[in-house]
Amino acid sequence: MPLDEDKYPSETGRRRFVKGVVGSAALSSVGVGGAVALDTATSPSGVGGGITQFIGIENTDGPAPRGMPLVPLTIDDEGALMGRWPEVKTETVQGREVTIAETNIGGTTYSAAWFQYCGIQTAEGLAPEADQDNFFRSVSGSELTWQSENKEGDEKLFVEDFADYQEWGNGIGQSGLGKPAKAKWRSEGDVQTIPVQVMRSPEVSKMANGEGRYSDLPGEVQDFIGAATEQDFMAWLNKCTHFCCVPGFKTYEGSAKFNAENAVYCQCHQSVYDPFSPVSKSFVALPRPGE
Repeated sequence: MPLDEDKYPSETGRRRFVKGVVGSAALSSVGVGGAVALDTATSPSGVGGGITQFIGIENTDGPAPRGMPLVPLTIDDEGALMGRWPEVKTETVQGREVTIAETNIGGTTYSAAWFQYCGIQTAEGLAPEADQDNFFRSVSGSELTWQSENKEGDEKLFVEDFADYQEWGNGIGQSGLGKPAKAKWRSEGDVQTIPVQVMRSPEVSKMANGEGRYSDLPGEVQDFIGAATEQDFMAWLNKCTHFCCVPGFKTYEGSAKFNAENAVYCQCHQSVYDPFSPVSKSFVALPRPGE
């Protein structure tokens, strides 16, 4: 399935999509005190909706209401990149048992609810016990030349694919700042794609260690970055929080017009995200389909 498959959903899905995007933007500033009422309103039609705290890359310009959530990662013994899926457990919520995916990473509660927006909440791979592996797999038709020329669709991404990250460049912005790849996660087979962007950058370890310009990172954010990244790799859910388009780091030449050549740029409505500015924010997660 194409990476932007839910950008323009079917008629019924589009009504749900527009309501969800507008609603989550409008409610993103709702205080914790309203969480119980909100959960009551969303629970009958699904699972796991409500106010959710997450750590993501900061939205710095454009109409997007918030940043995009980070995906903690790890690397297996063969050097393949993998997203980390939260611990699956059963809890009683409003008198019924529900299966959730939630765990602690670096002192932060990381859960599947981080990704429940823009139609991704309906993806089969987001179900806590989905029969999907966690490898980051390359997508077909990537706008990144290095990736389209060297990786097949569904092929795993490996550390060695990014060996030249400290000098890599493609004529967009500063060379050596980071080497990106577009990927999908928990999306094998004929299911909805969960799109992610993977990047290897020398800045990642600096963020994790609070070095230089990162010395003012909040402790919870720095601790999470340290626990959620490896070997200078980081990843995030690649869905713009404005109208759910698929942005890119060093992907679109036009990004320079919006001072986004060294940032993540969404070509649809010019939202900009800074992958080197992780922040902790809250939003209203949409519920998954009911169990």
